[in-house]
Amino acid sequence: MWQINEYFRQPIKMQNKLLSFLCAFFLIALTLVILHSCANIASPSGGDYDVTPPVVKKTTPHFNALNVKTKTIVIEFDENIKIEKPMEKVIITPPQRNFPVIQAIGKKAIIKLEDELLPNTTYTIDFTDAIVDNNEGNPLENFSISFSTGDNLDTLAVSGKVLAAMNLEPEQGIYVGIHSNLHDSAFTKLPFERISRTDSRGNFTIRGMAPGKYKIYALNDLNRDYKYDNPQETIAFLDSVISPSTAPAVRQDTIFNKDDSTKIDTIKTVSYTQFLPDDVLLRSFLSDFQRQYLQKHERPEPYKLMLYFAAPTTLPTFRLLNPPVENDNWYIKETSRYNDTITLWITDSLIYKTDSIRMKINYVRTDSANRNFLYTDTIHFTYRPPKEKKSTSSKEKEKEEQIIRFLSLQHNIQSNHEIYQPIRLEFEQPIINFDSTHVKLFIEKDSVFEPVNYKIIKDTLNIRKYELRPRWEPGGKYQFLIDSAAFRSYYGLWNNKIDQNFSVKSLEQYGNLLIVMYGLPENKDVYVELLDKSDKPIRKTLVKKNEAKFQDLHPGTYYARLFIDENGDGEWTTGNYEEKRQPEVVYYYPRYYEIRAYTDHEESWDINEVPITQQKPLEITKNKPEEKKRRNPEADRTSTSSSRSTNPFLQNPF
Repeated sequence: MWQINEYFRQPIKMQNKLLSFLCAFFLIALTLVILHSCANIASPSGGDYDVTPPVVKKTTPHFNALNVKTKTIVIEFDENIKIEKPMEKVIITPPQRNFPVIQAIGKKAIIKLEDELLPNTTYTIDFTDAIVDNNEGNPLENFSISFSTGDNLDTLAVSGKVLAAMNLEPEQGIYVGIHSNLHDSAFTKLPFERISRTDSRGNFTIRGMAPGKYKIYALNDLNRDYKYDNPQETIAFLDSVISPSTAPAVRQDTIFNKDDSTKIDTIKTVSYTQFLPDDVLLRSFLSDFQRQYLQKHERPEPYKLMLYFAAPTTLPTFRLLNPPVENDNWYIKETSRYNDTITLWITDSLIYKTDSIRMKINYVRTDSANRNFLYTDTIHFTYRPPKEKKSTSSKEKEKEEQIIRFLSLQHNIQSNHEIYQPIRLEFEQPIINFDSTHVKLFIEKDSVFEPVNYKIIKDTLNIRKYELRPRWEPGGKYQFLIDSAAFRSYYGLWNNKIDQNFSVKSLEQYGNLLIVMYGLPENKDVYVELLDKSDKPIRKTLVKKNEAKFQDLHPGTYYARLFIDENGDGEWTTGNYEEKRQPEVVYYYPRYYEIRAYTDHEESWDINEVPITQQKPLEITKNKPEEKKRRNPEADRTSTSSSRSTNPFLQNPF
């Protein structure tokens, strides 16, 4: 009996032990919570945040010092500093051939000039926002120091903006320099006298200028010699001469309430000296001068010779040496859109069946002095046919023999075809002849397909391209047929049959846009381009009677720009310094057009309503201005508080 009772007591003892453990754990946890609530444990704040930039305490030589002989400049601050990207951000003028040593040591910024000091010259060291404090990274913005090696200090300045001429993008990091020598050759022969560099907005300021007349230029200096001696360098130049000056001016400074930053405390009128001109606009471009030479040549097919030129070239002349040919009837010439690739299709079978072809070619070439001259060269073309795979069985050989090769043909027909697009055909090889009666287009009328008239046009540049231009019926259902053997190439290939059914989009799927233009120059062609959200042109039209019409547009958001077509070629043309020719002027519509389906939109555009420097919408601007990186103490406190609230060891439940 005793044994039985002991047997039942065992679970009860275990339950009592568990209950005692839980009570002890609860008392300990309660004690910890009470202690936490009383002590309110928290991480230390670290004191107030530093949001002020470094303060200059002393400079050697001092600001605006005269008769300076030392090449070492020392600037002392009230705290430890860093100099960020000195080669990019620090601008020293006159420009230095040997880049100086720029370093931060504790509270000092030290600049050691490597070039010899010029006599009677004002030196300016513009740090932009390169100097920041060591801990928080607060920048000292627009800080510069000037001194003179003579008895006078030049204090005038000019400022402005550099924009890319083609698309009005701000040019960042491009040099802007001046010459007191007003001859055009100064830009190409002499280094700049004084320089600046554009910021992320394309803005520049040239400081330390003396009274006088100057030519101003922009230069993406690839070899750092401060002169334009490479046609691959982006440049800009102003046709007129500038004369720096000053004028008294006033501005309104708004002071906000210390307790409530949304309320204005006072508005003060402040007098200051304005440096003029301060609105210089330079439109940068890459010259249309390009070095011309033959890059490479190849023979991808026995009947096909290809020549690749580094730049658009005047049409070269050819003469076969091997095998010898007395006339030029042995080839058909095909040129690329920009005339930098030439394809010779050999039509004489005796020639293209020859393994090696030797040819003399005369073409324009550029020498080391960037001068073009007529050059004669002898080139060789060799065709090496690909290695044939050996068939392992008689069935494979029989299958290969049965394969018929057709003339490859590509077209642009879609199941839901655009109403403004013709039918485009591109063949693999040049066509020797074709029968248009075997090319048919039908439209469905009452379940019956009726023939449609069209025009077939051969491309003037590409001899393998054709266009079929019918008058599309909106919403119509069509059938396009090309019978087999309708087209025959020079090399004996025939096309395969094509049978394509498709429909043309209805007018309800499109919108129309009419732009009434104001401020256009007289007696000059003007083209308007519609752009997508990536600043890419998708449609272009010639302005007629001050109107730009765009029909059959897909619903969506469009932007617009125009260019003044000075040479009448229908394309935007870049500038050329040697010819003293500016790039064609470009304007942007400062807003956007929202096109809705089955709707006619009429808008107006005065190209002079908004300054050209402010026209391009920020949404399609690729070089967006850099935002100043400042530490936000309030955001940091919020972040710290948030992390503390999610930490169970720092929470206070009471």
